[in-house]
Amino acid sequence: MNLSTTLSPLQQQLLDAATAFASDAQPLSEILTTMVQDVERATAEPLEIFPVCHHSPASALHMVQRLRARPPRIIYLELCEDLIQTVEHLADCKLPVALQAFAGETEAFPPGWSPLSVVAPLTEASAEYQALAYVRQHPGTELVFVDRAVDFVFQWMPKEEALPEMVAGEDESPSEEAMMHGTAVGVELGVIEPTFDLFLAFLLRNANVRHFTEWWNQYVEEAVIGTDYHTYRQVMFLVGSLLRRLGRKDADVEVDRQRERYMWTRMKQHLTAGSIDPADALYICGAAHAASDVAEFGLGSSVVWDIPERTNTKWLYGLIPSSFAAIEYQFGHPAGTVALAESTWQKSLKAMGIRPFKLEKEKGKAAKGRRGPSKTMAPITQESPVDSEVLLAFLTRPPTLLAADQDQVLRWCANIVSLARKNGYLATTADAIAIYQTAFLLANLRSRAHPSPYDFQDAAITCLEKERTPKKRNVRQLCQILLGGDRIGVVGYASLPPLAQNVYDRLTRLPVNLLAKTNQRALMDFKTDSELLSASAVLWRLNFLLGDHVVQPIIGERVLGQKPIQESWEIRIGKYQGALIQLGYEGVTIEQVLEQRLKKAAYAVDARASGVLVTAEHSVLYLNSPRLTQELGEYATELLHGETSAGDAPDIFDRVRRLVHYYRASPTGLPTWLQAFVATGYSHYATLLPQAFGDRGASPEQMAGMLGFIFTLESLALSLGCQRSQLLIAIQQAGQAKTDPAKTGLLWTAEWLLKLRTLDEVRAFFDDVLTNPLMTPAFPDYLNSFILALNFAPHIAPFLVELLSKVFATVPDTILMPWLPSLILRLRPHGRVLQALIKEASATFPGVLADFEKWQPPWDKPQLAEVEATPVVELSELETAVRALVLAEPAATNALVQRLGL
Repeated sequence: MNLSTTLSPLQQQLLDAATAFASDAQPLSEILTTMVQDVERATAEPLEIFPVCHHSPASALHMVQRLRARPPRIIYLELCEDLIQTVEHLADCKLPVALQAFAGETEAFPPGWSPLSVVAPLTEASAEYQALAYVRQHPGTELVFVDRAVDFVFQWMPKEEALPEMVAGEDESPSEEAMMHGTAVGVELGVIEPTFDLFLAFLLRNANVRHFTEWWNQYVEEAVIGTDYHTYRQVMFLVGSLLRRLGRKDADVEVDRQRERYMWTRMKQHLTAGSIDPADALYICGAAHAASDVAEFGLGSSVVWDIPERTNTKWLYGLIPSSFAAIEYQFGHPAGTVALAESTWQKSLKAMGIRPFKLEKEKGKAAKGRRGPSKTMAPITQESPVDSEVLLAFLTRPPTLLAADQDQVLRWCANIVSLARKNGYLATTADAIAIYQTAFLLANLRSRAHPSPYDFQDAAITCLEKERTPKKRNVRQLCQILLGGDRIGVVGYASLPPLAQNVYDRLTRLPVNLLAKTNQRALMDFKTDSELLSASAVLWRLNFLLGDHVVQPIIGERVLGQKPIQESWEIRIGKYQGALIQLGYEGVTIEQVLEQRLKKAAYAVDARASGVLVTAEHSVLYLNSPRLTQELGEYATELLHGETSAGDAPDIFDRVRRLVHYYRASPTGLPTWLQAFVATGYSHYATLLPQAFGDRGASPEQMAGMLGFIFTLESLALSLGCQRSQLLIAIQQAGQAKTDPAKTGLLWTAEWLLKLRTLDEVRAFFDDVLTNPLMTPAFPDYLNSFILALNFAPHIAPFLVELLSKVFATVPDTILMPWLPSLILRLRPHGRVLQALIKEASATFPGVLADFEKWQPPWDKPQLAEVEATPVVELSELETAVRALVLAEPAATNALVQRLGL
């Protein structure tokens, strides 16, 4: 019987439905006719097509049945062809995991797309995983990925657009588990969700559902999960054709066509090269691809596509852990979708007595998958047409209410009440009964014969939810936990990249479980076990590369020259295993990755001397590589010589001073690159001083950094051959120009250090400022510059104490109060510098309040007049003897002094 004839009642039924929902049914009738022709063509194809939906338990169950009934010689799978190399170590992993392709750098795609990443998640309740497990257990079957390479995933994207963002579900802020795939682009086998918004909205509204996954689960998944293989194929072909013709945007259909040309070309090439009989092969693809209209479709067509060249992008491949939440977030499914699919998969396996294929670690278990067909299923013979009335009745009847499903709803109702009690809800047995009745009521209102998990969830929320959540979780979250919750995969040791394996090996001495998903606390006492120092170094490098969310120090710090005694760490490597695997794409060891990142930061196009100096210090802290530090230090010196501003002077000064102190305490002393940097910095900043003092763009903090570098490291610079005359000339030139009040204190302090100005001159100036109302408002600027000068001239502190004391003692409140807030704001950023000022003030003022009555400020005490030096007189022999006698017997002279009152 011709298939088009057998399906004519179905075609007429669909056309009648179209007439009821459309004003012009004639164009739509042509599409429906084409859809029936799609079913006919796909069914009659010599290369057997197995239509699937992504993470569909029904597809996985029929896949197991098909493979056990008629083992194929070749399996063609709709996955990126270059991901095939990642499946070797899947048996060592705990699902869910994702196949990944990664490219850290590329010149072929827009810079904003980097790094490039593609993931293909796998769960046990998926047809692709069952096919992979079958091939693993049956070495005689060859597995071939035929979809476009990952390079074409990005080639076929519009270059002017950003990478597609992941679509969040109901939760506005995704959890950490949902973000496990990062910014990767997801590829999935059997994409069938409509992208045409009007069609999707009509589909959901007409079916009284909220999500397409709910529609699919209710009207397709439950309908085909228990059918025979032939009916399953034809229904999937029909639904795939419907959604492709009406539910996909034109741009998405065009991408589908490109993929179909690619896949059919690859399959034809492989069949021809191996002289393979199409009857021995099985093609697993999405249901929508079975309705392809490209010229390359089918083995009856000799047309092949001229596949374009890949770019020169270097791709790396591996496995990363995934989770149910990450899969749902990646592909825009509502929360709990994958967990429900997993629950349906397990329930169906038990009910139908089907034994799935699994990837086993032990080789001895491989033979377990070679038994005959399951006892609940008859062997599949050649394809035969399905009676039209049977297929039509099957498609129009409601799903059968199974006793097991009713028992499942009862268990859900009892368990949700128990779970709600544990989370603070006042729930009773009456609530369980109400939830059960409400679930069936909602199912009837939505034209369903049996409550779906979504009906149960709505019923539970209706009956249990309060205005305020008693504890952390609400009823919706409790339902998601009850219906399966989340599951996080683990990539096994053998599947890890060399870097990750190396990290696990080097941290084995720690008394923690590195694979645990919970926080692990590691306490290390280096006095007791000095070998833990190597593990500590690994943790510090991981912290530098990955941040605190993977490994976090609780006690201890990484400081130059400091030898740790004890450390405490929070280790979450098991929870964030994906981040460690991503790191493995950059190198073989963490030391190599760290060196690469430091060099990349140092040799960036916009790199400055301060940034390169940071990388040099990090190389000392984390790598202990003199060669790398020397290279980075020399490059920092070169950049410093070419800079024309002092914008980074404060940071450079602090870092160089720290490095000088560290190397002076080391056995090797100062390295040559640091000596060259100090000498170059001294001359460079001395040259910039005159211009910087007159430049309003140079801030006082930058000037303080320059002067701090010069005066603090002056003795070292002079020993290296620098000339102080260069500094003297620069300060003299700066003093001749008009200086901003915010920099005057810095200039005068420098002149005081070089003996070009005395403190008496400065005192006289400020005495005039404090008595001149026009100059008083500028006093905070003057004071701020002197406080900055404490960085390189701490001996100026007594003068600042004197100056502040005079201000608060002499300036009237009417003048002092208006600029006092400005003074406080100026002092706030200099907390570290002000410590020296506070210490000097505590030494100057009395320690007890009562002593202030007799206390006199040091600057108000009369100064002793300078005594002119008298010429030296030569003593005679007698005078020398008398002088020696008086010095030897001072009693007489002392009594005379007391008598005279001297």
